Amino acid sequence: MKPLKPLQPLDLGAPCACQQTSQEASLPDSEDRGVLARRVGLGVLLLVAWWYLYQSLAGLARFATYQVLGLEQGTHLADSVEFFLFDTPKVLLLLALVVFGVGIVRSFFTPERTRRVLAGKSEAFGNVLAALLGIVTPFCSCSAVPLFIGFLGAGVPLGVTFSFLISAPMVNEIAVVLLYGLLGWKVAAIYMGTGLAVAMVAGFVIGKLKLERHVEEWVLEIRTTQGGEDVPELTWAGRVDAGLAAVRDIVGKVWPWVVAGIAVGAGIHGYVPEGFLAAIMGKEAWWSVPAAVLLGIPMYSNAAGIVPVVQALLEKGAALGTVLAFMMSVIALSLPEMVILRKVLKVRLILVFAGVVGAGILLVGFLFNAIL
Repeated sequence: MKPLKPLQPLDLGAPCACQQTSQEASLPDSEDRGVLARRVGLGVLLLVAWWYLYQSLAGLARFATYQVLGLEQGTHLADSVEFFLFDTPKVLLLLALVVFGVGIVRSFFTPERTRRVLAGKSEAFGNVLAALLGIVTPFCSCSAVPLFIGFLGAGVPLGVTFSFLISAPMVNEIAVVLLYGLLGWKVAAIYMGTGLAVAMVAGFVIGKLKLERHVEEWVLEIRTTQGGEDVPELTWAGRVDAGLAAVRDIVGKVWPWVVAGIAVGAGIHGYVPEGFLAAIMGKEAWWSVPAAVLLGIPMYSNAAGIVPVVQALLEKGAALGTVLAFMMSVIALSLPEMVILRKVLKVRLILVFAGVVGAGILLVGFLFNAIL
């Protein structure tokens, strides 16, 4: 018979398995809080620096134009250069701040969650909700095809889907905040209100026309399961990372459009005589609104690129209604978006979509030229 092994003394300082598991589970939370605290502190410092730089832009632009470059004050070239040097960093600073904030908000909205919210709603309420969700969800016209398929597969009505797809690229946070920063809250509020109205009414009309038969057959055959899996819930540190990733992604993609748009606006600002555009884009020229809509359709730009052009047009005498109609047509009725949608829609439905949205934009243009 083998001798028994001596008993080992208990290590009373060592945690039991359940205690160890609990401690290990708490480590990510404490680490996350530490990371979040550091990022909040850094964010406050960056926000103070952002505000100081933003307030100094006008003086820096004048100094660079007249002292560094030595341009003569009052010339067309000097006016254009000062406009460009002032508006370019101004728009990019606004864009970075807004995209970061909305990137955090967007971390709460996944495509699957958005589909679940919209599915099963009544037609009228669904149009309103879809247009409002379009403001804060991370989608643009480039996402039209997969979203269209996913929404229809989840049971979202055709008209409600169109309300979302019109609102998402047209009434997004970039357009609203840049309009606010460059033209004031009244213009931003008018654009946001009328853009939402166009999205809601256009989606409602398309829904009432019962045009589902003009969706490509292969799209109608797709039926998604009850939900697909949502991504795991993010911590607040993760949401901050999502905001930073949105800045890198979105600002990294749109800054060339911003620079190009401001360059065009600078040329208009410096070289187009005061009041010149009033003759061709003013209230008295009734044909200016449909002409602006037709001019905007073949163009391809996003809100960040077109807002500086809008600012310059208004400064030179263009009517607000005409300019709003031009901006909406560039963003919501662009020819590239129609080409993308052709993958899932038949030509007749695309024409109905363009006609209904175009009519809404024309109404906005004529209305504001009449009352303002």
